[in-house]
Amino acid sequence: MRREYPAQPIVGAGVIIVHDGRLVLVKRGVEPGKGRWSIPGGAVDLGEGVREAALREAEEECGLNIEIVNERPMDAIDSIYLDEEGGFRYHYVLLQFLARPVGGRLKPSSDALDAKWVPLEIVETYPLTKSFRSFFEKHRQDLENLDQ
Repeated sequence: MRREYPAQPIVGAGVIIVHDGRLVLVKRGVEPGKGRWSIPGGAVDLGEGVREAALREAEEECGLNIEIVNERPMDAIDSIYLDEEGGFRYHYVLLQFLARPVGGRLKPSSDALDAKWVPLEIVETYPLTKSFRSFFEKHRQDLENLDQ
């Protein structure tokens, strides 16, 4: 599957891992959004369910074993990046699942530059990917209310 200049949108799964008022963020090591912070996630593999992809991506990208909290995704995000001529350089449809950690140790993967627990109140001070910034602005209050 070609990720850059794809023939059609690519389905991806992301995980919003929240615990004690903190959220896991990973600093992306690859495009799109290289050098920016986002949640763990990635493309769904052929034959893989989207929930299974979310579990796999959490372990691969940040070393955590997770449990998905809700049956349904928290949101679906269109992540579209255009090139200078207006062509579709990247186009993802991302299903975001709320999760909690159940094991493992937080560490960045080979395609992440860093991974850390970030207090929810300072997440927006990080240079976030545009798709995650949009998600966080929409759902910040919901995430802050989780531990209350």
